[in-house]
Amino acid sequence: MKHLTLAAAFCGLALATPALAADDEIAALTAEAAGIVAKFSDELKGELMAAMKAGGPVNAIGVCNEKAPGIAAAAEEASGWSVRRSSHKLRNPDNTPDAYTAAAIADFVAREAEGAPASGLATAEIVEENGQRVFRFVKAIPTGQTCLNCHGGAEVKPETEAKLAELYPADAARGFAVDQMRGVFTLSKVLDE
Repeated sequence: MKHLTLAAAFCGLALATPALAADDEIAALTAEAAGIVAKFSDELKGELMAAMKAGGPVNAIGVCNEKAPGIAAAAEEASGWSVRRSSHKLRNPDNTPDAYTAAAIADFVAREAEGAPASGLATAEIVEENGQRVFRFVKAIPTGQTCLNCHGGAEVKPETEAKLAELYPADAARGFAVDQMRGVFTLSKVLDE
């Protein structure tokens, strides 16, 4: 009987080990992804604040239009990850979400409607895509007070609206309130090659 109990215990341990390994792998990858997002976000915010100071919201629009893609590309090159932004209310059609990101966004919108703060909305998991193991990380971007200059409603000034209309004729990234999710960072890393 002792051998049976001991064997069962070892079998249970053996079955749990891959799950623990996967949990450890997900935790490590999540920390890495969060670091990439923090760096990307800080760099983008710095550029936006400098542009706002130099020429107001109209000037800051150029940062998102011209500099943000370069910041993302530099983050990708430095990390080996895919680094993008997307939203349920797109400004730039180049940021259209893939199916995984769209599902995460829909989940975040539903959770936010139930009272979850945007600042805590994130998902991380290992999935299979095209026969490969891929780590996916999606994190909500909460709307800050300064963001309302371009992403708000009535507070967006006519000259800002005109520049947005010029650069983004199908702009839907408006009408947000402070702390509301206005989009997401979406990162992925192929684990098997």
